[in-house]
Amino acid sequence: MKTILLIAIILCGSTCMSAQTKEGNSVIVGAELTKEYFPILKNKRIAVFSNHTGMIGNKHTLDVLLENKFNVVAIFSPEHGFRGNADAGEHVSSSVDTKTGVPILSLYDGKAGKPSEESMRKFDILIVDIQDVGLRFYTYYISMVKLMDACAEYNRKMLILDRPNPNGHYVDGPILDMKYKSGVGWLPIPIVHGMTLGELALMVNGEKWLPASRVCDVTVIKCKNYTHQTLYKLPIPPSPNLPNMKSVYLYPSTCFFEATPVSLGRGTSLPFQIYGHPNMTGYNYSFTPKSISGAKNPPQLGKLCHGVNLSGLSDKEIGEKGVDLSYIIDAYRNLNMGDQFFRPFFESLVGTDYVRKMIEEGKDADEIKAMWKGDVEIFKVQRRPYLLYAE
Repeated sequence: MKTILLIAIILCGSTCMSAQTKEGNSVIVGAELTKEYFPILKNKRIAVFSNHTGMIGNKHTLDVLLENKFNVVAIFSPEHGFRGNADAGEHVSSSVDTKTGVPILSLYDGKAGKPSEESMRKFDILIVDIQDVGLRFYTYYISMVKLMDACAEYNRKMLILDRPNPNGHYVDGPILDMKYKSGVGWLPIPIVHGMTLGELALMVNGEKWLPASRVCDVTVIKCKNYTHQTLYKLPIPPSPNLPNMKSVYLYPSTCFFEATPVSLGRGTSLPFQIYGHPNMTGYNYSFTPKSISGAKNPPQLGKLCHGVNLSGLSDKEIGEKGVDLSYIIDAYRNLNMGDQFFRPFFESLVGTDYVRKMIEEGKDADEIKAMWKGDVEIFKVQRRPYLLYAE
């Protein structure tokens, strides 16, 4: 196991309100274990990286901190904003939280996503409390890693209040070829990495993935009653277009449509659970994307799309397939658009160049999946020293 400098792992040990797993077991998230981390915050200037998912029971972590007279000086907000209602990739301005008056410093304001020196000098310790979904192209972890780098650079501490990974029960997909590093892929990890944010932060430090091999002073407050086989049902939708667990489970397979002209259901009640296009033929299902909150200008807006509804699949069926390219292969073959089907963004999402080539060569989903099987096994070994929860 590699030596991880300046890391303290705090074990859980108090009781509070809890969310439910699909098995009915009680998982206690890190934020609920206030007795474990309140002493760490005493007499500190505190910044919080969070959004609408940072809840302790029916209260936001920010409100709990303020009720307990802690000195919260700033909020860092991710993609979709602090209240979680902005479109994907939408410019989100810095502002003030109307409820508390605490300044909000947006990480999605059109700049690099890394805080300024002025922002970093405002606080002593940064709390990370946000619900991730465990996918390489889901941007919350990228914001955390950028904040880790800033904390390392300016000698600030980070406290991660860990939350379960709803896709934490498996690992799948190709490892990111770093020539395709982007705002939707930041680390050399598979599409589904199976780690919590706390575990991922330890791996970032241990593998020296920060620039100049910097190491962030990270403390992780572990979840209680959680393992990587726990099927954790999210109590709050993590972003506007992941409204339920079906969308969260299908997301690893349907997100690739973002890099094609095919609609994946943004602007409908079933985002990431359906796909279709006006020119697709031979399907009984159809839908029309509309402008709605969280999807103001979705692909194929106002057009009747024909395609497939995946929302009837069972969670078991989805889970057994993992990252499933059969949906995008189906649409590719049906539309028969050739080179016009894939946009360059596809490689940013899938993380490698062989997937597009193999689809264009007529390979099926299982043949392509076999290409990354070895990567997955290598990554599982690589990540093992950093796991905080039983596999």
